[in-house]
Amino acid sequence: MLEVWRYRDLLIQLIRREIVVRYRHSVLGISWALLQPLGLMLLFTFVFTRAVSVGAIEQLGVPYPLFVYVGLLPWTFFASGLTGAVASLASHRDLVTKIYFPQQILPMTAIASAFFDFCVASFVLVGLVSFYHLTTSWSFQWNAALAMLPLVLMVQIVFMFGLGLWLALANLWYRDVKYLFTFVIQVWMFLTNVLYPLPTDGSAAMRVITTVNPMVPIIGAYRTIVIDGQWPLWGPLGAAAAVSVLLTVSAWTLYRAAEGRFAERV
Repeated sequence: MLEVWRYRDLLIQLIRREIVVRYRHSVLGISWALLQPLGLMLLFTFVFTRAVSVGAIEQLGVPYPLFVYVGLLPWTFFASGLTGAVASLASHRDLVTKIYFPQQILPMTAIASAFFDFCVASFVLVGLVSFYHLTTSWSFQWNAALAMLPLVLMVQIVFMFGLGLWLALANLWYRDVKYLFTFVIQVWMFLTNVLYPLPTDGSAAMRVITTVNPMVPIIGAYRTIVIDGQWPLWGPLGAAAAVSVLLTVSAWTLYRAAEGRFAERV
């Protein structure tokens, strides 16, 4: 990490370029960061409250648009950041082959630029919380649990960084990883509590999926804090944090051992 800190100017410039290039020729500019999760929220609200009837959603006790947006906001950050990270090494041939710098910076850049969108889209969440607090029986609660939001966000970022490092490295050796991940991330969303609460008394397979999926306790923690006004469940969140640290440390170690071979694989 000290080496990355020495190259912090390069990291900042790469993040800035990533954000500027993404919206340079766009009419709506950074408004797309708002429109993506907001549009998905409206779509899934229609599907699960109008087109079909889902008992678990009807019994939430909280406005479904708010419920789903609190899930979509971190999930969009997760999916966008990892989608950028998986191709980050392979798509920067000139940098990897001609300039020495810690290669971990490239996946980090993709995740940081997605974090910018996350911050912009968070303003919609503030608006939704205010709207439903004033117009429905649900009420937002100011309490000490809100101080845990940065911790939950940090766990998610560390998980994304560790997984992003592994995906970028795997894609450098096998280009199929990028295409496989596009499919996996779509399926992954429906196996996570993004759009609906996962059953706690489901099949053994479902219990295994929710146990080994770190995004389940992470998204659950966001909802517990923002919607319920309570402290998150420390056991599942602690397990997600442990997995995140393990992924990051193992990937970082592998990068240090294999970085001399990156140029020949680009």
